[in-house]
Amino acid sequence: MDSLAIIGVGVFGLLIGSFLNVVVYRVPAKRSIVSPPSSCPRCGAAIRWYDNFPVVSWLVLRGRCRDCHAPISVRYPLVEFGTGVFFAIVTAWFLLTQLPDEPWSGVAATFASGLALVAYLYLAAITVALALIDLDTRTLPNRIVLPGYLVGAVLLGVSGLLAGDLTALLGAAIGAAALFTFYFLLVLAYPRGMGMGDVKLAGLLGLFLGFIGWQAIVVGAFAAFLLGGIFSLILLALRKASGKTAVPFGPWMLLGAWLGILFGRDIMSTYLGLFGIS
Repeated sequence: MDSLAIIGVGVFGLLIGSFLNVVVYRVPAKRSIVSPPSSCPRCGAAIRWYDNFPVVSWLVLRGRCRDCHAPISVRYPLVEFGTGVFFAIVTAWFLLTQLPDEPWSGVAATFASGLALVAYLYLAAITVALALIDLDTRTLPNRIVLPGYLVGAVLLGVSGLLAGDLTALLGAAIGAAALFTFYFLLVLAYPRGMGMGDVKLAGLLGLFLGFIGWQAIVVGAFAAFLLGGIFSLILLALRKASGKTAVPFGPWMLLGAWLGILFGRDIMSTYLGLFGIS
């Protein structure tokens, strides 16, 4: 049953990935993500419904527009496939580690678990969109970040209340406030290094990290700076960047957050074990 659920959510993720391609292209341009329908950027021909199957359609068309034969970037199927895999991984993590000992003990417990899973799948979806947009435009759009606070608070809040897990709710509130404040102080201290987009994203990630536990917050926050720092040093060593080169930090914040969500407890347990602390 778990395997079928993971595969099913993964397939759903392929569809979400197709939609995220639209979001990544249109949101920075401040265009509607609903209309007009997708079309070829070269000839303007509308994409037919049978050419909208994630990954498969790109392969069938051999990466070209059906009408004008202009090449279609390989990023489109990669985003679709990557989102599907991402959704499957999140679902597997949730089923293996986040379900209560008796998840099907009642309607409330079942609904609470489902809401929590939906919340983290939502975070996975906007993670893909925000990472790509930041890489493309060096921005983290409010149109994606700010609604995340409401969606996360509602889904995780109701989940925590139904499960009677007030500790998780408190952790989510503390995590959001702590990371928002920390990044805000960093911006005040070094405004050239970060922007308010990073601050707002930090608070959102803190919400989801805190719901998992303090270990997730610590690992998620630290991993962002560690990974971003290593990447910057590699660029400097390869002479692909200088000390003044602007490197988007959003993708590293997002990657670090997911390391905290998926592995934070295990990493902290191993680290504290080195000092004999259980």
